[in-house]
Amino acid sequence: MPSYSMGQAARLLGVSSETVRRWADGGRPAVARDGAGRRVIEGAALAAFARERGAGLHAVPEDDVSTSVRNSFVGIVTGVRVDDVAAQVEVQSGPHRLVSLVTREAVEELGLEVGVTVTARVKSTHVHVDLR
Repeated sequence: MPSYSMGQAARLLGVSSETVRRWADGGRPAVARDGAGRRVIEGAALAAFARERGAGLHAVPEDDVSTSVRNSFVGIVTGVRVDDVAAQVEVQSGPHRLVSLVTREAVEELGLEVGVTVTARVKSTHVHVDLR
C-alpha cells in the first residue's frame, strides 16, 4: 500500500500542506513516520479521509477555489468494485468525487486499488483514468 507525504496528500485533497499538517496535528487523518522520521499518511487512511471530506464531513474552506484545468483531476482511488467484465472506480480529487466505469482488465493492468494516485481525464461524457 502506498503512503503519501504531507505535500502529496495536500495536492490530492486540494488544500495547502499546512492545512494537512494542522488536520494531522488534530488527529485526522492519522499519520505515521517513515524510515527517515518524516510524517506520512497511508494510502487507505488518506482515501478514507478524502471520501469523508467529499461527503461533507470535512468541509472545504470557503476561501478554497476548486477548478478543473484542462479537464484533468489528480486524485486518490477511494473505491473499486469489480465484476466479471466491468469495474467501477471511485476517485476523490479535492472536493470532487468522480466515478468511472472501466473494464476489469483495465483495473488489473493498471493495478488500481484503494489508496493509489491516479489522474481522471474527462472528455465529453467519458472519464479516462491514468495511473500516475
